[in-house]
Amino acid sequence: MTDFRERRVQCLSAVGFHDMAYVEWGDPNNSKVLLCVHGLTRCGRDFDDLAKAMCDEYRVVCPDVVGRGRSGRLKDPRLYGVPQYCADMVTLLARLDAATVHFVGTSMGGLIGMVLAGGEGTQISRLVLNDVGPVVNGASLARIGEFLGKAPRFDSMAQAEAFFRFVAAPFGPLSDAQWRHLVVHSVVQAADGRVEFVYDPGIAVGYQEIVAALNGKDQELWPFYDAVCCPTLLLHGEKSDVLSRATAEEMTRRGPRAQLVEFAGIGHAAVLMDADQIAPVSAFLRAA
Repeated sequence: MTDFRERRVQCLSAVGFHDMAYVEWGDPNNSKVLLCVHGLTRCGRDFDDLAKAMCDEYRVVCPDVVGRGRSGRLKDPRLYGVPQYCADMVTLLARLDAATVHFVGTSMGGLIGMVLAGGEGTQISRLVLNDVGPVVNGASLARIGEFLGKAPRFDSMAQAEAFFRFVAAPFGPLSDAQWRHLVVHSVVQAADGRVEFVYDPGIAVGYQEIVAALNGKDQELWPFYDAVCCPTLLLHGEKSDVLSRATAEEMTRRGPRAQLVEFAGIGHAAVLMDADQIAPVSAFLRAA
């Protein structure tokens, strides 16, 4: 089955309810779930190609984290952060009633997966971290913070795509069709006809607080990583400014002792749309 279904689940924050949208691929009765969670300003449709490749074995579920894509927005932007995102994923997993859960997380999605996989009694039995780890470069956090919540508006889809190709150049060489797929699911046409990115600018509030508190230092989260016990695959972009090679290598020696795969010529982060990027993920997950 390669057709997807669009679903929603109601989640709870300290200030009320919100909806989290997700797409689901494969047999809806399959109790073997692959949960794929995107990066900071992205959405679940980033994983369409991976989902098509894996839905013969899994019920593949790709949510839009709250504040992004088709999901709802939080009334209090200070609540945007990993604790709320993890709570929402637990709600989603309860809805799915999965017997087996494997997790793929890109950047922010990987941090969510790392925290969930390290929790006592976790359902996650295999974890893929895409260019993220327990040390996040402070300079890169500040760089991202410079544009987060300040995304420009465009007069046309062509303008939006040109801008996206520029800021997302670290994704690596992509085909025109691949760029267009990413852009189409990144933007929406506003009431005035202009094109804008489809995420809540409020997600910048908590992020900027973290950056200010770090004051240029790296963010270190080793206790969360060291608590992970399940088999773990780490994908690293050779040119990444978020995850250093030194941290990636250290992750192979401690905690779950991740298997490391590095993508040449890629920065932060591989989009998992090409067969050569999907292959190591598929091999790792299917080895279970």
